[in-house]
Amino acid sequence: MNQHAKIEIRHSTCPHDCPSACALDVEVVEGRSIGRVRGSKKQTYTAGVVCAKVARYAERIHHPERVMYPMRRTGPKGSGQFERISWDEALVEIADRFNQAERGFGAESIWPYYYAGTMGLVMRDGLNRLTHVKKYSRFYQTICANVGRIGFAIGTGKIAGVDPREMALSDFVVIWGTNPVNTQVNVMTHAARARKERGARIAAVDIYDNETMKQADIKILLRPGTDGAFACGVMHVLFRDGYADRAYMDKYTDCPNELEAHLRSRTPEWASAICGVPVAEIEAFAKAVGETKRTFFRLGYGFTRSRNGAMQMHAANCIPAVTGAWQYEGGGAFFNNYALWHFNESVIEGHDALDKTVRALDQSQIGRILTGDAEALLGRGPVKAMLIQNTNPMTVAPEQALVRQGFAREDLFVAVHEQFMTETALMSDIVLPATMFMEHDDLYYGGGHQHISVGPKLIDPPGECRSNHQVLQALAPRLGAKHPGFEMTPRELIDTTLKLSDHGDIAGLEADLWRDLQPDFRTSHYLDGFAHPDKKFHFKADWAHPPFGQTMGDFDKMPSLPDHWAVIEHSDQAHPFRLATSPSRSFLNTTFNETPSSQAREGKASVMIHPLDAAALDIADGDAVTLGNIRGETTLIAALFEGVRRGVLIAESVHPNKNHIGGRGINMLTGADTIAPIGGAAFHDNKVWIRKATAT
Repeated sequence: MNQHAKIEIRHSTCPHDCPSACALDVEVVEGRSIGRVRGSKKQTYTAGVVCAKVARYAERIHHPERVMYPMRRTGPKGSGQFERISWDEALVEIADRFNQAERGFGAESIWPYYYAGTMGLVMRDGLNRLTHVKKYSRFYQTICANVGRIGFAIGTGKIAGVDPREMALSDFVVIWGTNPVNTQVNVMTHAARARKERGARIAAVDIYDNETMKQADIKILLRPGTDGAFACGVMHVLFRDGYADRAYMDKYTDCPNELEAHLRSRTPEWASAICGVPVAEIEAFAKAVGETKRTFFRLGYGFTRSRNGAMQMHAANCIPAVTGAWQYEGGGAFFNNYALWHFNESVIEGHDALDKTVRALDQSQIGRILTGDAEALLGRGPVKAMLIQNTNPMTVAPEQALVRQGFAREDLFVAVHEQFMTETALMSDIVLPATMFMEHDDLYYGGGHQHISVGPKLIDPPGECRSNHQVLQALAPRLGAKHPGFEMTPRELIDTTLKLSDHGDIAGLEADLWRDLQPDFRTSHYLDGFAHPDKKFHFKADWAHPPFGQTMGDFDKMPSLPDHWAVIEHSDQAHPFRLATSPSRSFLNTTFNETPSSQAREGKASVMIHPLDAAALDIADGDAVTLGNIRGETTLIAALFEGVRRGVLIAESVHPNKNHIGGRGINMLTGADTIAPIGGAAFHDNKVWIRKATAT
């Protein structure tokens, strides 16, 4: 950088699929490029800290391999053979193919597909407006948050917890089912402050000795899918040894006596046999929780990505209700603050055009849908055309063998709007160049905290990149789609959404930079009652009548009281190992796959295996190994690691498929079974075999 260049510090919000939604101070150089990105100290949750991959964002936004121009495929799907075309040519072809599919197979044959490559409301959710206006097949989100959200809300009545900054005021911080050193570093900022200023202890409850567990005072190492058993064993001790706050439960919970009776048989010995945690460690953890009133449970997404994930979340969330930790500053539980925003996205998403008789297809079952599975298609016709924004299903979706087969269909037209030539873009017919977050305006919220903000456009995009909203504006008239939202600028959509949501206007929010919406102490701690109509925390979950979502899967078979629900994909003789695909530190799903610093840190795609398991299979550290199950196979590098239970494999993800030996990625092994009670994806719940790879 020229030492005499003019540098202006501008403010923004990280848009990526992470609960931290960090407040950013961005160096804008000569009004044309960005330099260093730092966490802003002006926002009290970010508190000046940002992850390394975002700090180096200049290498992503100014990457020489960004898609700059519209392109049309000229060779076989996946060949990478494309030619540059004009925007008009691209838009005409997309519209023609969509209209052709609609005439031949009906509007539901077109499936706009998106997700959380950006969390900005305008650029993420605007595609729904086109879907609703045109009556295209709707999109049912299942790949990430459903399971955790319902598991938390079934107890509290809504998705909101105590102020996450109260971790710093806790005497015991329990980080459960999340690895924030890798995935949301700000959790560690506040937990470390509690340790430094109050002498607080930190516990990590997880399935491998990850970077967060390495910093913990108490380490609880579980088998995947057994958190419910561990939680029940802990609660057994709390009741047995007099740590249960009976006065609190009588006032604030629905059935404490029934819960206590239920837990009498859920002894630490029973729990240990299921979860693998020694009895003494279960007892010691329960004692620490019971003796520490200010215990803060920071609950994550990871342990919900299992076929019994909703029950696991509910069981863990019951513990602070048993101890009464919700009463105390620095005590209680937090998962996500979704209930705080109450954004009215009716204009962004075109709710006035929503027709609920139009089918809603399960995002996670894209492989089954594209290969003609009648159940996944809800008994209706095939998908013939797609527009994909903000996601890379050719790498991140489960059941990759089916996904690959589906995208390879010659009769499927796919347009992908992307920043890089992802593996999904390589399988498309038309590729459109997309902006990044500093190149457009958007509206953001922080799932892991309590702030909302406007992320303004800071620099012009390179080449011919256009925002998601611009693409929709250009396609709408060619498709005969009319709606006021297509006529508005992003700033007008933000302003309208804020006004409809009783959040003032865009000028007011920009003046605030990051607006703190955290409710007062009594509300945040549910001291005037929980959010169910009876004002109680529900130990007894009514899975058949969730507060949101549509019931699906075996919801009618879910135990109502906390328990270990044994519906996970258990290991067996043919598949003696359990695999979890936990998130890596330098990738975020497949975002940052293309940046040199992230590639260098993550290295080759690998799988962690216990040394004793490896020895029994004659596998040495660094050997190429193949993992497989009924869904497929993948080959990667063995990394011997003592920080897992025997029989457990961990593959930190998501590497590009091409980084795996043979080009088949980790999601060849993951399933798309419907997860009760409202859908989801069980990425950490896979039975597999492993063996040394054979030379090819």
